[in-house]
Amino acid sequence: MTEITVKKYVVIVAGGIGTRMNSTIPKQFMKLNGKPVLMHTITKFFDCGLNPEIIIALPPSQSENWQQLCTEHKFTTPVKITEGGETRYDSVKKALQLIVEPGLVAIHDAVRPLVNTKTILAAFRDAEMYGNAVPAVPLNDSIRKIESGKSMAVDRSRYCVIQTPQCFRTEKLKKAYQKEYKTTFTDDASIVEASGEQIHLIDGTPENIKITNPQDLIVAEAIIKLAAQIPLPIK
Repeated sequence: MTEITVKKYVVIVAGGIGTRMNSTIPKQFMKLNGKPVLMHTITKFFDCGLNPEIIIALPPSQSENWQQLCTEHKFTTPVKITEGGETRYDSVKKALQLIVEPGLVAIHDAVRPLVNTKTILAAFRDAEMYGNAVPAVPLNDSIRKIESGKSMAVDRSRYCVIQTPQCFRTEKLKKAYQKEYKTTFTDDASIVEASGEQIHLIDGTPENIKITNPQDLIVAEAIIKLAAQIPLPIK
């Protein structure tokens, strides 16, 4: 694997408030295998071997809660905290203000705690080569397009599901974030693409799930327990 020599950053977006989880506890703070989801996610990047600077975008109302959780779980991994904004776009934009040196920056969802080291390394490596790298997995289900009240079958081989971490050269991502927010900006790749860049896809993994609903926590727990018994690509 090509050695990555430039400065590396990780922005973990942890701005959720748990609406779809039907809980007063934000989903990034919910327990997964004994500790908050966010701690699992941070550890994956801290242990990846690249020594990235880790920045967490937290809701302003959750900073004290996070400090209490760190004390409770004796979690001392060094991270920088910035206030999250009203949207994911706002949160990332604020976090980018803490990045002053040029290099590579990976943007990752706090609630994707099962990302593996192979995906992280590939994202940074390919972003250095191509300017960006975005994990993707093929669709397994049939899909249909809804238009004007009608549905029609489409070729699923022409589509894929996008994951994080999405990694970019810092100057390209900062330039892209100078654009005014649009509702079509569903992730960082869409923002960078709107600035004229072609998006480079890398292989994601089915295990890199996003914890959004209560059943996702159950699935994540099951994956962790299964990985302890048989080899699974979550390390």
